[in-house]
Amino acid sequence: MRRLRRKKNNLSAAELDEMRAACQLAAETLMMVGEHIKPGMTTDEINTLVHDYTLAHDAYPAPLNYGGTRDRVPFPKSVCTSVNECVCHGIPGPYVLKDGDIVNVDVTSLLPAKDGFFGDTSATFYVGEPTPVAKHLVEVTRECLEIGIAQVRPGARVGDIGHAIQQHAESKGCSVVREYTGHGIHRVFHDEPSIHHYGRPGTGAVLKRGMIFTIEPMINLGRKEIVHLDDGWTVLTRDRSLSAQFEHTVLVTRSGVEVLTRRPGLLKNCEDVPWARLGPLSSAIGPAPSSEDEARSSA
Repeated sequence: MRRLRRKKNNLSAAELDEMRAACQLAAETLMMVGEHIKPGMTTDEINTLVHDYTLAHDAYPAPLNYGGTRDRVPFPKSVCTSVNECVCHGIPGPYVLKDGDIVNVDVTSLLPAKDGFFGDTSATFYVGEPTPVAKHLVEVTRECLEIGIAQVRPGARVGDIGHAIQQHAESKGCSVVREYTGHGIHRVFHDEPSIHHYGRPGTGAVLKRGMIFTIEPMINLGRKEIVHLDDGWTVLTRDRSLSAQFEHTVLVTRSGVEVLTRRPGLLKNCEDVPWARLGPLSSAIGPAPSSEDEARSSA
């Protein structure tokens, strides 16, 4: 989902607190979804859960009616649900989740609902008992996000993030989708910089304190090529291999990174499984930023 509309993206301390609140709502929404994931539910039921929870918290589900153009209708639902070979932008509907499926749920909360800030995060959930190849893909993708976040600090470059992710994914026999990137985010859903999940170290935009953007690698079990369906939104792997994605919104701080969509606990049906390879930056197993770190990040 891309529509650039530039605004000031160096936030004041008060604005940054509002941004944190939007990101935490998105994180809490994703945790709520994880508690309900099970075989037999439809992806439209996931949409209803997200829609109702978001409105109940005085926010707006940002994907709903987003991105209409002359060539495609606006996105018709409140969340993206991408199952198995769906890379991204899956439209919730009557599909019934089956044992062994994987499903990425991509949540973006606009808080407050009018003229607010956007918080954007996603995770790939296991539905029932996954296959060995599904486990491999999801855990490699989880590691890719952790490795990407670890590159974020003032003076680093966008290419450092992409290179680290690409190297890890390809070393594990997977591939990186090229067409979709992370993005700047604040009062605008999609802004600069674009965060490619592949590339060369030492290239691309220089990261500066105060920048806020998403890192959201889409990793395929097979080849990297994709195809778009006629609905104008749904993206599939061309070879119909499995695809997975994880996403966080991050802030470049004085000395490193703050994960704004950090969750307060483990995601059910995702991070609570015994084979989950969790990292301290992208999950709740590591220490949360201290209040001093947060104050410095906005100074």
